[in-house]
Amino acid sequence: MDLTSYAEWAVRLVNDPDPPPGLRGLREELIAVFASADEDTLVARLNALLVRYPVRPQLSGHDGQRWHLHLAEDSAACAVMGLAAVVAELGADRLGRCQDARCSRAFLDTSSNRSRRYCSARCASRANVAAYRARRSNGQ
Repeated sequence: MDLTSYAEWAVRLVNDPDPPPGLRGLREELIAVFASADEDTLVARLNALLVRYPVRPQLSGHDGQRWHLHLAEDSAACAVMGLAAVVAELGADRLGRCQDARCSRAFLDTSSNRSRRYCSARCASRANVAAYRARRSNGQ
């Protein structure tokens, strides 16, 4: 069962400037997870969220597929479980914040070499253009 798609829910919630009222508290807690200075703090915050938002898996068979697991429809629990699964399977360093000075959006680094630094191609391009212009103005 790939839980990365559930972790993407958490990323979308963190990046949503106006989340649904019932998810605003969770958004702030997830922002703290992404802002954690070290892995132990990140894991402690995720473990606390897992206690508050328990996951209820269910067997499901639809669209001609065999029986498989789905997490319950509670989006808060699914988001927390997805992040926990990414940290367990890939490592805490896969949770990132955009390195563009004008952006602080969260992202999941699913690259094979753990090299992602920006939330989107737009931010990466903007940062690269700014660096190029800075080099060019310095006569390089």
